[in-house]
Amino acid sequence: MTDPLIVGWAHTKFGKSEAPDTLALMAEVARPALDHAGIAPEAVDGIFTGVFNNGFSHQDFQGALVAMGTPELAGVPFLRTENACATGSAAIYAAADFIASGRGKVALVIGAEKMTATPNDRIGDILLSASFVPEEGEIPGGFAGVFGRITEHYFQRHGDRSEELAMIAAKNHENGMRNPYAHMQKAFDVGFCNTPSEKNPLVAGPLRRTDCSLVSDGAAALVLAAPEVAEGLARGIRFRARAQAGDYLALSRRDPIAFDGPRRAWRAALDQAGLAVTDLSLVETHDCFTTAEMIEYEAMGLAEPGQGWRVIREGTTRFDGALPVNPSGGLKSRGHPIGATGVSQHVMAAMQLAGDAGAMQVADARLAGVFNMGGAAVASYCSILERQK
Repeated sequence: MTDPLIVGWAHTKFGKSEAPDTLALMAEVARPALDHAGIAPEAVDGIFTGVFNNGFSHQDFQGALVAMGTPELAGVPFLRTENACATGSAAIYAAADFIASGRGKVALVIGAEKMTATPNDRIGDILLSASFVPEEGEIPGGFAGVFGRITEHYFQRHGDRSEELAMIAAKNHENGMRNPYAHMQKAFDVGFCNTPSEKNPLVAGPLRRTDCSLVSDGAAALVLAAPEVAEGLARGIRFRARAQAGDYLALSRRDPIAFDGPRRAWRAALDQAGLAVTDLSLVETHDCFTTAEMIEYEAMGLAEPGQGWRVIREGTTRFDGALPVNPSGGLKSRGHPIGATGVSQHVMAAMQLAGDAGAMQVADARLAGVFNMGGAAVASYCSILERQK
């Protein structure tokens, strides 16, 4: 099997969108992504849609909505994926497998979510369903409460790292200032992020508002093409590696701060690529909460277990550091429309490798890592991308 190449993309601005639903959001990126790739709608062999939904909209059967908003795609076979916060990456990998197996040569992948029209208390319930509800469904604070407990476990074992979490938040907000697609384009310094206040209250356990990603609307799209198709197109970003790992849904069945699934996904991807993490030019990682980014430093191999806090303190992952992490602002600043997130991360990385990232461009970007996580380290996807042309 031969993996396809990423040959085009499109991305809405994340935030509170005037688009009424996912149908409209997906229509904003479907045709622009195909135009960017230089591929006509009639050349598309499959549509792969990632939408979490689970109550954000009464309308489901979301894969069928793409052709409703882009009639030129009517009749194209479609599939909708769901894997919690890794829903978008699940759609990408399904599309890549579709092409690699020879079933098609061109696939359109769209991730989308409309979240802001839902009342806040309902949002918490919807997101908490991505935990093991029989054991975790009554945790106060919704999914933030789950990560609040993970943070407490980390602090109990490795000391209070609130200041390092604030440094991660400040870094990602600073990076988001450079990203025209970001939900929040506003800088916050470490002092503000580290100090609970009326404007930055405690949300769950030690987590403050600045430690939590944003409830956002948005969509992102990728066009994948078989190598023989990509050969005649303007650009081609290839998967040097892609790996997926799973873990128990229930936190009670595992060490909640080990992030074993992310560790295995990273190890498999780096081994496939024949690389060390330090060979990468940048990483887009899943900072649903600042704690997640800190522990992911350990999972990707930048630090030993319990030492991830040292990575941000040493400046390694800053925009001007040895390995910039989340130069787009990450979920923390770019926003986290659930189904769109994995696709968005791959778009941000592809833009970097194509040299099209504008103010957020990392100099001499040759290899990019993308890590997308569903639930609390339950479904883990790791891609390593490089520019072929």
